[in-house]
Amino acid sequence: MDRIEEKICQIIDSKKDEIMAFGRDIFCHAELGYKEHRTSQKFVEEMEKLGLTCETGLAITGVKSYLKPKGSQEGPTLAVIGEMDALPIPNHPDAWSETGASHCCGHNAQLTGVVGAAIALCDPEVAQAMGGNLCFMAVPAEEFVDIEFKSQMMKDGKLGYGGGKCELIRLGAFDDIQIALGHHTFPGADYGIYNSSSNGFVNKTVTFQGRSSHAADAPHEGIDALNAATSAMVNIALQQESFRDEDTVRVHGFISGGGTAVNVIADHVTMQYSVRGKTPEAYLDAAKKVDRSLKAAAMATGCGVTIETMAGYMSGVVNPDTQVLESVLQDLDAMGPYHHRRDMLTHATGSDDFGDVATLMPLVHFCTGGYVGNLHNPDVRVEDEYLAYVVTAKIFALTAYRLMKNGAEKAKENIEHYKAPMTKEEYLAFMDGMQRTETVDPEPLPIVGKE
Repeated sequence: MDRIEEKICQIIDSKKDEIMAFGRDIFCHAELGYKEHRTSQKFVEEMEKLGLTCETGLAITGVKSYLKPKGSQEGPTLAVIGEMDALPIPNHPDAWSETGASHCCGHNAQLTGVVGAAIALCDPEVAQAMGGNLCFMAVPAEEFVDIEFKSQMMKDGKLGYGGGKCELIRLGAFDDIQIALGHHTFPGADYGIYNSSSNGFVNKTVTFQGRSSHAADAPHEGIDALNAATSAMVNIALQQESFRDEDTVRVHGFISGGGTAVNVIADHVTMQYSVRGKTPEAYLDAAKKVDRSLKAAAMATGCGVTIETMAGYMSGVVNPDTQVLESVLQDLDAMGPYHHRRDMLTHATGSDDFGDVATLMPLVHFCTGGYVGNLHNPDVRVEDEYLAYVVTAKIFALTAYRLMKNGAEKAKENIEHYKAPMTKEEYLAFMDGMQRTETVDPEPLPIVGKE
């Protein structure tokens, strides 16, 4: 490490108690996507302590804060990105009672790492040694949950997409960004390069419309929407053999609402489905088969069905240039006591909207641990706050500095070598092309015995 890099580590360590306290506070006050009002304000407060101004209200709750005055510097702008939202897991012991949400995804560590990195990178000597500009970003709504709320926001014209980074791209918040730096929590590892491909997906909200009747006295007079939903689930399960192994297709969902009482034939059932695959071609093919299964279930039972398809996330894109991040992790290995995990480059069947960012620009992506349990489960705990928050801040800061020092030499090289799969215009056209609503009207038969 050079002298400034040593200074970065010293600054972060000198503020470690404050950094860990911030991470702990966010962990205990989890909020769902596009509702992260407290979290967003806490981030703004930390940026303002550093003398930075903030652009707020981006995609409802998003924030951008520039190290140097916006537009004042030649050269690329690097986004240092932290996510704000959590998951609807109210049975976690640290779930926030006001929201029923908990950070079983580690996004509080991302945001904390960005705050800790900003503390060091705002040091005048450190800032002066970097070319281009840095943009510290707090982004909303990475978790694709709370779909009915997001869908209504879209119908009201307040949102375009369900994912926060997707919406920020749509609104132009990434237009002045040329390269991104991101993070994910990975229980069981100290840290590593997170540079694998991943599944993309589309989301479906499915509503079966039936006809209610007395379930004991006159079930034949009803049209059971729950039967339609059951048939749909069977139909979808029977599609599995039509998916190629190499496409890593995943189709999963749940019944989010339906029925009123045990002795009433259900006149409505609402389901949520995600359809994932390794490539856009794979998950769009799978989505057509899911639609076919849903329509067949409606036809078989006489129900009507409405299928609302919402654009999800793009497949993850591998960045071929990881030299800077690799050098940072190797230096941390030498400092101990943590060690670089090197086997984290296999395809991930999950999805996140960093894939959407990587569709447009190079993404430098890493992970850190410090957590135990299984992500997206109520057993997630922060076991090592220093690793989860402080080491994350160091990797953010050191990687950003090495990319941007010497006139942003390494960032420019990364940008030059990267082949983005899409332009912004192509991306928006693709996303908009997925968003549609299809309706199949009910086809009830005459009730036997009634004129």
